Amino acid sequence: MVSKNPRVAYFCMEYGLDNRFKAYAGGLGILAGDYMKGAKDYGYPIVGIGIKWKQGYTDQLIDADGQPYDTYHNYQYEFLEDTGVTVSVEIRKREIKCKVWKLDCFGNAPLYLLDTDVPGNEDAWITGQLYGWFGEERIAQELVLGVGGVRALRALGIEVDTYHFNEGHALFAGFELLREKMEAGQSFEEAWAASREEIVFTTHTPVVQGNESHPISRLLYMGANMGLTKAQLVKLGGDPFNMTVGALRLSRKSNAVAQLHGETANKMWAHVKNRSEIVAITNAIHLPTWVDSHMIQTAEKGGDLWAAHLKNKRALVQFVKDRTGVELLVDNLIIGFSRRAVPYKRSDLIFSKPEIIDPLLRDRKVQLVFSGRAHPLDDRGKEIAANLVAMGKKYPGAVVFLENYDMAIGAALTRGADVWLNNPRRPMEASGTSGMKAAMNGVLNLSILDGWWPEACRHGINGWQIGDGFEHDDVEILDAHDRDALYRVLLEEVLPTYYDTPAKWVDMMRASILDTKEYFGVKRMLEEYYSLLYK
Repeated sequence: MVSKNPRVAYFCMEYGLDNRFKAYAGGLGILAGDYMKGAKDYGYPIVGIGIKWKQGYTDQLIDADGQPYDTYHNYQYEFLEDTGVTVSVEIRKREIKCKVWKLDCFGNAPLYLLDTDVPGNEDAWITGQLYGWFGEERIAQELVLGVGGVRALRALGIEVDTYHFNEGHALFAGFELLREKMEAGQSFEEAWAASREEIVFTTHTPVVQGNESHPISRLLYMGANMGLTKAQLVKLGGDPFNMTVGALRLSRKSNAVAQLHGETANKMWAHVKNRSEIVAITNAIHLPTWVDSHMIQTAEKGGDLWAAHLKNKRALVQFVKDRTGVELLVDNLIIGFSRRAVPYKRSDLIFSKPEIIDPLLRDRKVQLVFSGRAHPLDDRGKEIAANLVAMGKKYPGAVVFLENYDMAIGAALTRGADVWLNNPRRPMEASGTSGMKAAMNGVLNLSILDGWWPEACRHGINGWQIGDGFEHDDVEILDAHDRDALYRVLLEEVLPTYYDTPAKWVDMMRASILDTKEYFGVKRMLEEYYSLLYK
């Protein structure tokens, strides 16, 4: 199998492989980590390119007043292998040395990490904080990832057929491929056409404003143009320069990360001339990392699924008690919600009609466990997290916020909750994979028809849909519609099923597991990458 498949170099800013390795911020990194583990499991000729972040992403804790604050630590990783390779990247007319480390000890295909924290570097800080700081710093980090990544592959002697850019952060790798060809004598147009044949691109962010862009003057100042003229930069990415537009034009094919997201992305970028086709390849998860295999075996063999679930639920109750001192009731419904703290995910939607939710929480008939981090510079996101913390104080014992969301919290929640709540503003959720993890663990999804869920949902059989796929440009109208739909399905279907018809609940758990365990596993995703994107 290996010999006939294209050799792929996968570029990503973050990788969520293991809780001991602080190189991820959220879903993008978790996807990349699962992809690399799947590549190892199924023998695909894939290597990863990333950055060795000295301080990782923020550790976001809650202070005595219930407000999030950010802390950073310098991490030393004994499990990294020194390749002995160092490459150079020029940034702001300074030569930056990038040391190359290898990581392959978490069941993943080889991952090569670039590190500027080496003696003699005036700009050793570049690989300090994942997504830290502002525009110039971001460009510097992306030059290390992209340009340094291609040069590391050359220095390591790794031959590549396809360069896969996971998000626009890796675009400067394409600029380096252009530079190589133009210095060898090709024209810009010839180099562009040839490089396109080597590059594929995954787009995630379904909001135009959320896609990274920079003034062209900044790219020139930082040396990110790699010899390209201003006119050539405008041809690739416009002015200001949009990293996603540049990647769409510099790749032979692109992909969205769910079927609905494929429709959204094609509408969103329809105005971009000369862009690559965007196909839909739904994200997936690495089952051994996230799913209790006993749950799947029990579902397949018709065993006592509730008893198997109770073991995970009790583990979650203990996990929450150890972290917060709050002891949830094992027999009562536990709803899990862990998301990045941003407004469109509407973490606090369930609280928006106190007259409905208040008595359920005071009786602890509904118990809510939240987690999620805001970007360090996102004050609105931190307000959302602070509000969830405040709700924990208002409803002690019924609402809990777990600080500093990470892989350990995600695993505990997606195994031990009874219901997985997801209520973003449609169609702003590109895919989401936490719901897949929950579904395969027998945790029933209660979700807006957004991201991956429209592909899996059989309402009342393997989970529930909130609303009917309603979309509206007026946020207040959309929120009111979805709020009413959430309360309706919670009161009329979720709670009666859990408390009054437990046999039906278990049937739904079994359907949830059996419906999702194969299609939303990383094996299918990798097969589609190879059949739809790489070949």
